[in-house]
Amino acid sequence: MVTVTPDPRRWWALGALVASMLTLGFDMTILNVALPTMAADLGAGTGQQQWMADAYIVVFAALMLPAGLLGDRFGRRLMLIAGLGVFLAGSLVGALAGDVNAVIAARAVMGVGAALVTPLSLSVLPTLFGPDERTKAVGIASAASALGLPLGPIIGGWLLNHFWWGSVFLINVPMAAIGMAACVFLLPETKDPASPKVDTVSTALAASGLGVLVYAIIEAPARGWGDPLVLAMLGASVVLIAALVLRERRVERPMLDMTLLAHRGFLFNTIAATLVTFVLTGLLFVLPPYLQAVLGHDALGTGVRLLPMMGGLLFASRIAPKAVARFGARAAVSAGLVVLAFAGLLGSRTTMDSGYGFVALWLSITGLGFGLSLIPAMNGGLSALPRDRAGSGSGLLMTLRQVGGAIGIALLGSLLAGVFRDRLDVTGLPARAADTAGESVVAAHLVAERAGSAELAASANSAYVHGMGVVLLVCGIAALVSALLAAAFLPSTPDAERPEAPDMAAERADARQ
Repeated sequence: MVTVTPDPRRWWALGALVASMLTLGFDMTILNVALPTMAADLGAGTGQQQWMADAYIVVFAALMLPAGLLGDRFGRRLMLIAGLGVFLAGSLVGALAGDVNAVIAARAVMGVGAALVTPLSLSVLPTLFGPDERTKAVGIASAASALGLPLGPIIGGWLLNHFWWGSVFLINVPMAAIGMAACVFLLPETKDPASPKVDTVSTALAASGLGVLVYAIIEAPARGWGDPLVLAMLGASVVLIAALVLRERRVERPMLDMTLLAHRGFLFNTIAATLVTFVLTGLLFVLPPYLQAVLGHDALGTGVRLLPMMGGLLFASRIAPKAVARFGARAAVSAGLVVLAFAGLLGSRTTMDSGYGFVALWLSITGLGFGLSLIPAMNGGLSALPRDRAGSGSGLLMTLRQVGGAIGIALLGSLLAGVFRDRLDVTGLPARAADTAGESVVAAHLVAERAGSAELAASANSAYVHGMGVVLLVCGIAALVSALLAAAFLPSTPDAERPEAPDMAAERADARQ
């Protein structure tokens, strides 16, 4: 048995990963603040605004799986640096763009960079940290990623108050550059030269299958789930993903190792992490319009008011390792999901007269449940991976989480829109104005302002709060069902299902070289 000495630079290396994750975290939410201004300056319609936001998500989700394999094959530090470089280049293009198509293209390029950075940031952790430190490291990395979500609107709101809309892209440049420098000087190179070669056909099937699926999910709320294009895209995604699975089962060294799903620790921790992401995206999706349109806060104020969730998450990141050590991973994940369920059910009781104090309360509980469930689930999934498939396995885990987030936005967004339209009172409005008002609470307020109708504005607020309550109720039920599944099927310890080999320690030492 070979004794492995922990890398003395591992915590500094984690700082490099934190810088990378913060960069991506900003970009997940910062653009939403700038969309109205960009739409006015660039003449973008509703569909074009949708794609300015969604081009990033589609490419991000579609390429994370092959990105993990590239890191295994050619070096995780090298691919991290390359990913940050691509992200930096896309940000520069976005900052200097003069039309909508250039912005959409820039967002897609940034999605390529993010796809390289995200799975590889996590896949490095098992090679840097042993089981006793890994939970804490995953918690710090997860907190850094989530920290960017509320900071995005805060930074974006401040930038828009002082500079032009391109500044929300330009802010990524120094952040990405810092992340690249930190990776160069602090992060040791890890790779597995024996990993499978990059299969171009499998990569194309994975990227196109996931891309078409996410496209259909994103378009479905606007077009309808019965729309011929949406149905065709869903059918095409099934065919492409089935072709990928069949191809991978026939090759000797598959890119997508289906045997990973046979390990209970990896499978059910991945499912738990995906369901947590589904619930969290639903909560974050409904809150900003409520804070801005219903309560009347600006973009900067909205970002500040999302901070209680971060407080809960940071607290959870400190107690999650202790909870896992004392009660086991299964109990920690299940308890976190129960707390998340309670937050959703409590949030569903929000009324027009609740005020922000009540929202801050259940937001804090949301962050606590998010951290208590996601951090042990992510650590359990990573711990169950064979060392030589850390990149591709974490790529699969992060891909499923991203798809879960897209499904959460699509399904819960569609539910919110349907309830809002049904409850909105548009009596006396012309048909065109009524249709416009039914698109969103923001659109309804604009129509009410033009028509001078205080009744329409009040109806829009009431309808939105009711729709938000329905969405939060569904989130709470989904989290509760997830808690029951976790309690029934998760292994009690992170390493219970790790496919170990007798010479695993020697392989781990080789991976560091």
